[in-house]
Amino acid sequence: MAGRIEGRVAVVTGGCSGIGLATVRRFVAEGAKVVVGDIADEAGKVLVDELGGPEVVTYVHVDVTSKEEVDALFKTAKDTYGSVDIAFNNAGISPPDDDSILTTELDAWRKVQEVNLTSVYLCCKAALPYMIEQGKGSIINTASFVAVMGAATSQISYSASKGGVLSMTRELGVQFAREGVRVNALCPGPVNTPLLQELFAKDPERAARRLVHIPMGRFGEPEEMASAVLFLASDDSSFMTANTFLVDGGISGAYVTPL
Repeated sequence: MAGRIEGRVAVVTGGCSGIGLATVRRFVAEGAKVVVGDIADEAGKVLVDELGGPEVVTYVHVDVTSKEEVDALFKTAKDTYGSVDIAFNNAGISPPDDDSILTTELDAWRKVQEVNLTSVYLCCKAALPYMIEQGKGSIINTASFVAVMGAATSQISYSASKGGVLSMTRELGVQFAREGVRVNALCPGPVNTPLLQELFAKDPERAARRLVHIPMGRFGEPEEMASAVLFLASDDSSFMTANTFLVDGGISGAYVTPL
């Protein structure tokens, strides 16, 4: 039985860990060829070997804040596998020096904006010409539940960047709908990724404040987010664009959280 994205070509940024890694594995399992963009070169080489070699997966070292490197990432997909059908623009950071607006310095603000928001702009800008020429394509941008509601813990630049990703996604989804390109935003709740695990290790009290707000009483798993990305990438979501796809354990729907 063919996979849901059999024969399609996907580009995934931040593909060597967390949600990106789970998505790369799921895309390959569903029949796609995948170009993985990241800065974790050793992990990238291991991933290529794990998933079947360069006939299936290609790793590209990419600084997602560099237009030249992002353009080269998408060109690699076209040159290597023949098309750019899916773009999962997922790379992002949430550093500890991004905190309250009262304590977050301008350098920390700018770094998060560059990695989380400007990178999505660059990836969309690089992917769209290929998709418009093909007359089809699906772009999925990683936003966050904090793009639609206030965060339980202060992270001013992260929240602002994800709001920007969501707004840009809506605009692009509307603009390119009649050219066959769908653009949707994945908005995860807190997910059990290395970023969250690091937060628990450094500040258990801050991390615990996130958990108490989740009606389902647990963090999401990367594989659950990958299933949502697959849905948005596949024809199962063919009538969806400019959408805010919340996969958050009920956070955004709760007025009060049961304990």
